[in-house]
Amino acid sequence: MAVLPMRPRQTEEEAPPALHARAMDNLRFIRETMENASSFTAVSGWGQCAIGLTALGAAYIAARQSAPGRFVTGGWIKVWLGAAFVSLLLSAGTMWLKARAVELPLWSRPGRKLMLNFAPPALVGALLTLALYRAGLTTLIPPIWLLLYGAGVITGGAFSVRIVPVMGLCFMLLGVAALFSPAAWVNGLMAAGFGGLHLIFGGLIARRYGG
Repeated sequence: MAVLPMRPRQTEEEAPPALHARAMDNLRFIRETMENASSFTAVSGWGQCAIGLTALGAAYIAARQSAPGRFVTGGWIKVWLGAAFVSLLLSAGTMWLKARAVELPLWSRPGRKLMLNFAPPALVGALLTLALYRAGLTTLIPPIWLLLYGAGVITGGAFSVRIVPVMGLCFMLLGVAALFSPAAWVNGLMAAGFGGLHLIFGGLIARRYGG
């Protein structure tokens, strides 16, 4: 009876290339899935564009509320607060629509983190607005809005697509500019920030991340 030689055990290095390639593909898929799961991708670019158009309209109306020598009046502040309320509704509504379209839970873990990290700077901005208005330091309100909104977008955007924190940084830079600029420039800087930046970055988000 003939004795057949035993086949030597195949080492890991000698594994078929197809098996190794399949394992690498699986690891890559798992890694990409985990990265996507940790990001909130329902930020609506078109919603940001709508917010930008709202801000440009507010800037036009607010400019008419200014008095000679006073560029940040009570009427000016009311116009921008009204625009902020409309923008909040637009942002929430368009995010809900986008999340529904891509079948993504709006209150997913990354979504909750985004909201919770954005909320503290927004709350501080509201409290400082009241305090500065009562103290008569109204010219400090616009730079505070730009700075704290930018800070909120950076901290909240850490759980969204990469371009969102970049937008927040641009808002903070405009806030620094408003802090050291003449009061006559304030309304223009607000329009450039809440209007222009939302339009630019909203268009980029819509183009790169599906609406």
